[in-house]
Amino acid sequence: MNLASKVTGDFRRLLLATMFFGATSGIFLSTLNNYLSDVHGFDAGNRGWLEFPRELPGFLIFIVMGVLLTHMRESRIAALAMVATAAGALGLGYLSPGVVLLVVWIVIWSMGDHIIFAVEGPLGLKLAKQGGEGRRLGQLGGARNLGVILGVGIVWLLAKFVGDRYDLFYLVAGISAMVAGVMYLRLNIGKQDPPSRRLVYRREYHIFYAISALFGIRKQIFLVFGTWVLVSLHGVPVSTIALLYFVASALGVLLRPLLGDVIDWLGERKVLAADEIMLLVVCMIYAFASDVFAAPYDLWALYGAYMLDHILFALRVARTTYLKKIAVDPADITPTISLGITIDHVVAMSLPVLSGIIWERYGHQWVFVLAGAIALGGFFICLRIRVPAREL
Repeated sequence: MNLASKVTGDFRRLLLATMFFGATSGIFLSTLNNYLSDVHGFDAGNRGWLEFPRELPGFLIFIVMGVLLTHMRESRIAALAMVATAAGALGLGYLSPGVVLLVVWIVIWSMGDHIIFAVEGPLGLKLAKQGGEGRRLGQLGGARNLGVILGVGIVWLLAKFVGDRYDLFYLVAGISAMVAGVMYLRLNIGKQDPPSRRLVYRREYHIFYAISALFGIRKQIFLVFGTWVLVSLHGVPVSTIALLYFVASALGVLLRPLLGDVIDWLGERKVLAADEIMLLVVCMIYAFASDVFAAPYDLWALYGAYMLDHILFALRVARTTYLKKIAVDPADITPTISLGITIDHVVAMSLPVLSGIIWERYGHQWVFVLAGAIALGGFFICLRIRVPAREL
């Protein structure tokens, strides 16, 4: 088998693995807030508190990946992550009678999820040609969104025909994660590569570290409090959340590869700076839609903000392409991405608790005003991004 055939086969398997992991993520993210509210009676304060243990694996990922990289390559690490993801999903569905076990299974699921975040970018970069990194990662993002469509579609159908059966939702999520794990195990890429460094910190990467922290803020706004506005303030049911996720993901199948091309065309500086401005707009809609628009137009505006933020999530791959372009050593990439995840989780573990307190005491608007101010600061940080000229 020639090299081109091996690359094509590996890319096909990576696409399938990404798609099945996308299905797992789609099921989890489209049902979690309703699950916590319906099954465990969480309010906004409890929801914010839960983010501390949920994001703890992300905070520890730099150390975890440092250990794993001494024993296995990225594709094997990805397969191991899928085992943890499947176990967490099944535990939530069948073994969470109280808050303690709920937290345990969420931490296990989160560990698998964060390990994948550390290795998915490097796996994609190994199959990308120079100057086409954004396109390749955009294609993988499109595959993930296709998986999300399948997973959320299953949630929507089950919710419509058998009700909010969270045990069935998470059973499907666990099976999908295991299929993804098998696909990761079959990858051949990286067998001949030198081992990645275990732990890396370089001053040359300080802008990467800063934008990693900014991504932690964006993630929490979208995953926690953006959706919580819909669920807690407007009573949006799980079937509607799943439908919104479905529509946004369907758009992402088409737009993520295009956004990858935009990254290659315009460069990371312009793309990430524009992303911060659009995040500011999203925050203002979440904060003031109900003050500016009468019902039901306020809810439509919130739906639009939800989908826009979901689509723009694709631009996170610009962090990875930026790191590749400034990397002093290619072996730095995986451990530096891991450190970036740890940095963004310093924010992710502290911001939700603070935001939950602000929400309860002063109202949800001030959560998003604070986030919008941080996004504006992030705009100026992203303007400092510089990359070396491409070699011809």
